[in-house]
Amino acid sequence: MNGESDIPRRHVYGRTKGKTLKPRQANLMETLFPRVSISLDEAVIEPKTLFGDVDEVWLEVGFGGGEHLAHQAETHPRVGIMGCEPFLNGVAKLVSEIHERDLANVRILNDDARFLLERLAPSSLARVFILYPDPWPKKRHNKRRFINEETLGFLASALRKGGELRFASDIPDYIAWTLAHLSRFNREKGETFRWTAERAEDWRRPYEGWPGTRYEAKAIREGRTPCYLAFERL
Repeated sequence: MNGESDIPRRHVYGRTKGKTLKPRQANLMETLFPRVSISLDEAVIEPKTLFGDVDEVWLEVGFGGGEHLAHQAETHPRVGIMGCEPFLNGVAKLVSEIHERDLANVRILNDDARFLLERLAPSSLARVFILYPDPWPKKRHNKRRFINEETLGFLASALRKGGELRFASDIPDYIAWTLAHLSRFNREKGETFRWTAERAEDWRRPYEGWPGTRYEAKAIREGRTPCYLAFERL
């Protein structure tokens, strides 16, 4: 198996394009983006080969406008950080941040993260961020949520032993959904993910070095309480 055409195309939900890009953004998408874009041509992708000399690799699923990813890349220059985002305008914003901050340790897939996750070499990631994913609140749309048995299988394969999965949301139903799906995955596949919280404060307090995101700020303004879950890959 080699190349995208060998794998059936999944449906990608949600918007993939918004307003017309500003001239500067459009120019960077033509000049800089091809140099930081992740190709899916290989059947198996070893993340470290996408970067120069890095100690480990992290992945952010659905990075939105890229503010969190750019902060992590700037704060951890020895870490290679991959980001997946189907929404073109969000990708353009992150590409602008890469240019402005001169970030050499970021690579981007302008597509659904599942297409990358299914190709990643086993135990190749040290950390994965899933921050404020689309909650798909209508019951008939719950199946579109990113956390499901398939993606948990991809994450279990890609995360190394001792690796960390971070999931943040302000939607109580999605938080309960995530905990239930991880618990079911552990029952069916064997203990794979350990929720690291020991007390309520652990999921109420942001992660160390947390810069905040626009989605979090909106949730707080609208009276919703963010929840920060962390799981260790066993």
